[in-house]
Amino acid sequence: MKLRNLVSRISGSERKPAPSGLLSGSATVPMSREFAVVGLGRFGVSLARTLLERGFHVLGIDKDQHLVDYYAEELTQTIALDATDEHALREIDIGSFDTVVVAIGDHLEDNVLATATLKDLGVRQVVCKAASRRQKDILLRVGADRVVQPEYDAGKHLGQQLAKPNVIEQIVIGPVQRCSLVKVTESFIGRTLQEADFEKRFNVKVIAVVRNEEADVNPPPDHLFQEGDMIVVFGHRNDIARLAR
Repeated sequence: MKLRNLVSRISGSERKPAPSGLLSGSATVPMSREFAVVGLGRFGVSLARTLLERGFHVLGIDKDQHLVDYYAEELTQTIALDATDEHALREIDIGSFDTVVVAIGDHLEDNVLATATLKDLGVRQVVCKAASRRQKDILLRVGADRVVQPEYDAGKHLGQQLAKPNVIEQIVIGPVQRCSLVKVTESFIGRTLQEADFEKRFNVKVIAVVRNEEADVNPPPDHLFQEGDMIVVFGHRNDIARLAR
């Protein structure tokens, strides 16, 4: 169970599918919160699929016609064009998209040109993929609103998982606050939530208990922990780290 999906369910704000806006064929003005992904490599396609699963519409852009044809049935709409070509981008009214992701981090020149052109055409948020810190700095200077480094981020995430194996997933809320999905350690198996008293012992708030992919939100004090249970907690990152040891 993904922590973000679980938090959405708890808050009652799970997103409903977006209304149709992009139509196959000629380009149309998109509805709000539709995304365009430039570059249909592994990163771009994975991102597009995730957005589709969340109910958004996604336009896939690549200058490789083979890739465009291959993903045509899967994405809302695909189109073959050069994202550094300002005229081509104007033709599809790219400025109407709320967010465009430039997923061509291995080609710095194309990445820079596409980013600058998208900002010139009025795209509110341009998110870029970078292969290095140097590329990230350059992209931010030419107008990118956000730059991600997938390999760096994946390595950092893996390191955190290895260091804290009982923390399954974590959402950063602020500088030090976290919402985390944590395995219930052996010392609490067979004890009730009241007996565990996580709030007093660790200064964290238990939001839900997850068992067999089912979440019990605001569990009762007499909830008895079993092997395999997980808890969703909110608190300071250091307190959560103590809990997860």
